[in-house]
Amino acid sequence: MLNLTNNKDVLTTGEVASICKVAARTVSKWIDSGRLEGYRIPGSRDRRVTRDALESFIRKHGLPNACASASRGLERVVVVDADTATADTLAAALAQAAQREVRTANTAFEAGVAVERFSPHWVIADTSVGMSELCGLLGWLQSERSTTRVAVMGQGFTPADELALRAAGARAIIRKPFTLRAVVELIHARAAMAG
Repeated sequence: MLNLTNNKDVLTTGEVASICKVAARTVSKWIDSGRLEGYRIPGSRDRRVTRDALESFIRKHGLPNACASASRGLERVVVVDADTATADTLAAALAQAAQREVRTANTAFEAGVAVERFSPHWVIADTSVGMSELCGLLGWLQSERSTTRVAVMGQGFTPADELALRAAGARAIIRKPFTLRAVVELIHARAAMAG
């Protein structure tokens, strides 16, 4: 299965071939003939395809469900942290620990956009984005995306903070400092209980 990490919206012909279960040269032919929207990297023979173009191609040509669901079958996670380096580190760890697609966001607004486009199973959000913004995101997720589970990371939670976050829809509270392994195990355990 294909494992896409971070904000990867552009795929190689090999990745498209893996999703569609065809040879990479077939994908190249689709691009060259204009059937699949893609482009050639300047000065190279390599081609690239956007995720949106691939999804459109799959719908237009009625490819088998296995093709359309190949990347959707992976667990999808959005990591939200105001610190880009922290978000990227956690995203990479989550993607490496199991076959997951992971996106990152640095604000609650970006997280909302990512949720709309990506339909994640999990949102892991740090309080660094701001408690009021985080509670707003949680409230929106609870009303619009009730199947998306949310874990909140942070330090110095008061009992009132925890009650407010849980009331807003947080399924788990992750206190700093934490290990990456603890976060991976939390998601794995909760996914197993849900599945």
